[in-house]
Amino acid sequence: MTTLQLISAIIFALALIHTFTAKLFEKLAHRHPRHAGLLHLLGEVEVVFGFWAFILIICMALVAGGDSAIAYAESRHYTEPLFVFVVMVVAASRPVLDAVQRLLKAVARLMPLRTELALVWLGLALVPLTGSLITEPAAMTLAALMLAPQIFRSGIPEWLKYGAAGVLFVNISIGGTLTSYAAPPVLMVASAWQWDSAFMASHFGWKAAIAVLVNATGASLLLRPYLHSNTADIKPKPGVAEPAPVPLAISLVHLAVLASVVLLAHHPVLFLGLCLFFLGFVQAYERHQNPLILKEGLLVGFFLAGLVVLGGMQQWWLQPIVSSLKPLALFFGALGLTAITDNAALTYLGSLIAGMTDEAKYMLMAGAVAGGGLTVIANAPNPAGVALLRRGFKDESIGALGLLAGAALPTAVAAAAFLLL
Repeated sequence: MTTLQLISAIIFALALIHTFTAKLFEKLAHRHPRHAGLLHLLGEVEVVFGFWAFILIICMALVAGGDSAIAYAESRHYTEPLFVFVVMVVAASRPVLDAVQRLLKAVARLMPLRTELALVWLGLALVPLTGSLITEPAAMTLAALMLAPQIFRSGIPEWLKYGAAGVLFVNISIGGTLTSYAAPPVLMVASAWQWDSAFMASHFGWKAAIAVLVNATGASLLLRPYLHSNTADIKPKPGVAEPAPVPLAISLVHLAVLASVVLLAHHPVLFLGLCLFFLGFVQAYERHQNPLILKEGLLVGFFLAGLVVLGGMQQWWLQPIVSSLKPLALFFGALGLTAITDNAALTYLGSLIAGMTDEAKYMLMAGAVAGGGLTVIANAPNPAGVALLRRGFKDESIGALGLLAGAALPTAVAAAAFLLL
């Protein structure tokens, strides 16, 4: 263990503590209005890892020199943060959201349930499963925006909001395992372990689908007494006029951009260029748009970029833990470690271990995706969900302990599905 590795581990631990105490900074901001701006900034969960990543780079510069610190920062791969930013902005645009809402309403009318209850169930079940096609960040964005006016609003008990958020986060994490490209932890090992989409669907996907349906059904039953017919529609933000109806041609352009971004997910130069075109197109047809979620997308990208910088220095203690565990212990170890790291980083470290058995590989992946809803940092799409849903919670902040408690039961359902089915 070098001095720099020790410093990086301490800073990573401080960032984790900051994540779990972010809600405290929001409370302090209300008590101390003189410093409310700084306290609100530190209370933004999405800011935490980016903030501490800068602290790490400064410490590296002091210990190893400025050139080494800059070289380390530039050696990290930021494709995932950039992709999540772009896909959030595109997927949350009004034409895409309207198209998804119309589709879900059509499906809801065919179900033997009240429309508002059917829409909640579809938002917690069907949309997370579509993450296997459109990627998990896009599914999280759509599901969060669809569910926000129905569940994450006044009139719903706080504990039930945390329960619904836990179900959504867990279902998104496991719902992307039907293919080999949509879930970040799967993508990290798919090539190294030669896992294609057929393998994922036959070994993980169908089990995940069962767990998603069980979790969504349980949450919907608990939410049923609080759902009313006037919560079935997405409302514009306060103070924003209702835009003109979206022509079919504009909806098709937005959907085509979203599909292209997903297809180009590993080519940041191309999908960033497409994003610039998209921003121009939105400006040209502004009357058919709602304000884009640029701020939320940038905050989430900042969070994930910080996690990339901080996580890159944790291999020295994480990899020995992963490589020393037996298969069953590896499952529970991965499930627990995912809560304090990122499940994609965890599976990536697993892909570096030579001679892993097929059973160990399965257990590592199953534990990593099952635990992907326990914390904000456990799965890459989670910060997006937090950014889009937090205004529906007390103090406009999602507490880390509340999310952990809300995700505990759906995580147990996912774990049982992967271990017992």
